[in-house]
Amino acid sequence: MNRIEKNRRNIDKDLQGIDKRKFFSPANYGDLKVTLPILKKYCTGICLDVGCGDMPYKKYILKVVDQYDTLDFKAHVPDIKYVGDVQDMNCIKNDTYDTVVSFEVLEHVNNPFVAVSEIKRVLKSNGIFILTVPHLSRLHDMPHDYYRYTKFGLKSLLNQNGFKVLEILPRGGLFSFLGHQFSNIFLSIFWHIPIIKDIAFFINKWFCVLLSYFLDKHLDKNKLFALGYTVVAKL
Repeated sequence: MNRIEKNRRNIDKDLQGIDKRKFFSPANYGDLKVTLPILKKYCTGICLDVGCGDMPYKKYILKVVDQYDTLDFKAHVPDIKYVGDVQDMNCIKNDTYDTVVSFEVLEHVNNPFVAVSEIKRVLKSNGIFILTVPHLSRLHDMPHDYYRYTKFGLKSLLNQNGFKVLEILPRGGLFSFLGHQFSNIFLSIFWHIPIIKDIAFFINKWFCVLLSYFLDKHLDKNKLFALGYTVVAKL
């Protein structure tokens, strides 16, 4: 493993949680700006986080729900309740959850129709499904990187499984996409050098993250180049 690859992995370890990670790249910042208000507005009751990863929104979800459960394909962090596949959640009974959340998961599922059907099964009547997915993204987590979504494809996927779409919100844009690639490389070059990495993080925050967010917000008003979408659907 070369120095840049090692530094990139160390960045993920050092920036655990969405608060620390939000200024890592314009993609992260744009995600937070859109998704956090949605979680505060719609999360309720007993909540399941499918494909939970390192649970970036856990502390915010816990503020508005009564119970927070997690599922992922392996127990790579502590406190994962269920180890399994979102396409076959036989460990969970029907009509269990008031809310299901899924952050950047469905692009890694080889049959999203089956996955959404399973999510529908474990949700109670009138349950809420909140998800985020990419529209513009480089290949990642290969070889399990299968799909990119448009707002029209998302609506079709959800409607065919009996969901009513309440909100589809675009996140970021072309500048955020390009800025994300810059942030990855720029910070990975300096992350192993004390003090210098803090200076690099400051430069990246102001001249990449916030600038890219501003440019996307004001130059792509039709969101033709959305980096991704945050979606709310209801049974």
